[in-house]
Amino acid sequence: MSADENRLVERAKGGDPDAFGELYRLHQPTIYRFVYYRVGNTAAAEDLTSEVFVRLVERIDRFEMRGRPLLAWLYTIARNLVTDHYRREARTRYLPLDDGLKATNGDPVRSADAVLMRERLLAALDTLTLEQRDVLFLRFFEDLDSGTVAQIMGKSVGAIKALQHRALASMARTMGQEDGHPK
Repeated sequence: MSADENRLVERAKGGDPDAFGELYRLHQPTIYRFVYYRVGNTAAAEDLTSEVFVRLVERIDRFEMRGRPLLAWLYTIARNLVTDHYRREARTRYLPLDDGLKATNGDPVRSADAVLMRERLLAALDTLTLEQRDVLFLRFFEDLDSGTVAQIMGKSVGAIKALQHRALASMARTMGQEDGHPK
């Protein structure tokens, strides 16, 4: 955690509303993306993200700076809230990748290829464990290094690298099988 963030956390623990506002501005976009990726619904993602920051305000006094960034704590809260959300909803959905994969050139062949690739990626992601999906999201969507992901997930760097490797290998196998290629 940076010295600036340490000061913000200390101010927030002292009840400074401006510090909470700054922490929100710093971390809300990242937490929202994480939650949205997991629930795939704008309204639910906004509600759950808001609840993450309500809990930050309510529980900031419990946060201890042990070399772990505040963002790691916020991700933990977000993961728990998403888990609770699915328990209530009794269903699982993931981010529809449509928005990022829409063809922009009007070429129908490329558009069809993009749709097929999206479907294959979603099917491959569905074969992964929740931890594997989280590692891929944090590493590739959020562009975080393995050390930061390890802190966020409360695991060793080696465990994160192993999860990432297994996830990518599983996706490659799944996508290869869909092409008719042998394992």
